[in-house]
Amino acid sequence: MNEASASRLTAYYHFHSLIYDATRWSFLFGRDQILGDLASCRAAPRRILEVGCGTGRNLEKLAARFPDAALTGLDLSADMLRLARRKLAPYGTRLSWLQRAYDAPVAQDRPFDLVLFSYSLSMFNPGWESAITAALADLEVGGCIGVVDFHSSSLPWFRKWMQLNHVRMEGHLLPWLKQNCRTSLDRVVPAYGGCWRYFFFVGLKP
Repeated sequence: MNEASASRLTAYYHFHSLIYDATRWSFLFGRDQILGDLASCRAAPRRILEVGCGTGRNLEKLAARFPDAALTGLDLSADMLRLARRKLAPYGTRLSWLQRAYDAPVAQDRPFDLVLFSYSLSMFNPGWESAITAALADLEVGGCIGVVDFHSSSLPWFRKWMQLNHVRMEGHLLPWLKQNCRTSLDRVVPAYGGCWRYFFFVGLKP
């Protein structure tokens, strides 16, 4: 992600952090489902990374589902991370936080078992290829990468509206994931009568 894109997203989420949890339920579908899919992929993960963790909604559920795991939340927005830290304070040292773009691996010598992208990759414009490459580098061999995200829309006006909200809906993510991971699950689902489609993907590091 270049500096201009990062700056625009930072400004966008400075406002949206205030309304995120109250509004996103209406269109960020499948977030609980991908957590269940990842649990089936990896029964007892030791280290989990969520890229674009936002307010910590998914990390809170992952912390409860995997009580022995250490979790890391990464996000570009200081405003979102501030809310996430507050929400997950009861989990103490099991949680760690990174404020940065995800354009390079962060695991160093301690690879992750699971990496989750929940409605974040479609906003990395440019940069989604680098993010997936970084995730594969951060995973141990056989580790799981899970994605739920916007896929496509046949409505030009809707695609244009989503671009104004920093989201691309051109069906570009799923083929690239399938090409670079060992696919365990992939599924495309219509939303609001086909106004758009979103997808699930679970893959293994080769």
